[in-house]
Amino acid sequence: MSSEIVLKPSPDAISLAERREQLAAVRTLLAELEAELAQFRAQLKAFEGRYLRQVGVLYAELDALEARITEHEAALYGSDAARQRAVEAKQRAQESHDAAFGEAREAEEFDPPTNLKTLFREVAKRIHPDFARDEAEQQYFTLLMARANQAYRRGDTETLQRMLDDHLEINAAVAGETTAAELLRMTRQMQHAKRDIASLEMERYSLQGSEIAMMLQDAETAAREHRDLLTELAVSVRNQIAEAQRRFDLIDRQMNVHGR
Repeated sequence: MSSEIVLKPSPDAISLAERREQLAAVRTLLAELEAELAQFRAQLKAFEGRYLRQVGVLYAELDALEARITEHEAALYGSDAARQRAVEAKQRAQESHDAAFGEAREAEEFDPPTNLKTLFREVAKRIHPDFARDEAEQQYFTLLMARANQAYRRGDTETLQRMLDDHLEINAAVAGETTAAELLRMTRQMQHAKRDIASLEMERYSLQGSEIAMMLQDAETAAREHRDLLTELAVSVRNQIAEAQRRFDLIDRQMNVHGR
């Protein structure tokens, strides 16, 4: 008869193992959402830049022409309504100009390779502020996460890999934590992570419903039909500019006739 003694894990050890698995799954989901949203934000920003360069500048030109037309109308007819339209048109033209020639138009296309996305997820799983042990570490992780996002956007795999290596080395040196303390810490980490997952999902929902995201979706649909949506929009706005120019020339001649 065998006298081998089989040691069963304690309830605390079982709970700890289960909680580690749960936390690992939550960390993976949070990291994937962070990476997905970082890419989506960059994709929207890049598309907005293309839109402003191809179409936005034309709308700025159209609105500036419309503002000149309403100014002529205000001078020609002298009514309060005409003057109010001129003020509104001038403001709209300024807004269009600021948008078309602002920083957003300089955004570049962002298509990260698979290895960069994978590396970013691994970093996010470990240095997300939700996984900090205390307030000081949370502040530190917040700074690290901002640095990781910047590295991801510029495709800097070297920095991300160094951040990952540093964290693994430092974390390996931390030992001696009691089971109860670790369970409590992981419970809080999961609570914070689930909160941020909900926040990221809300942001994703909001971004997907934005005007620029809907236009991007339309552009992708058009591309599958071998059409270029931005080129089509640019042609349409150029036609509107031509029509506005004809109206301006007409009212300009009227101004000259009346000596105004």
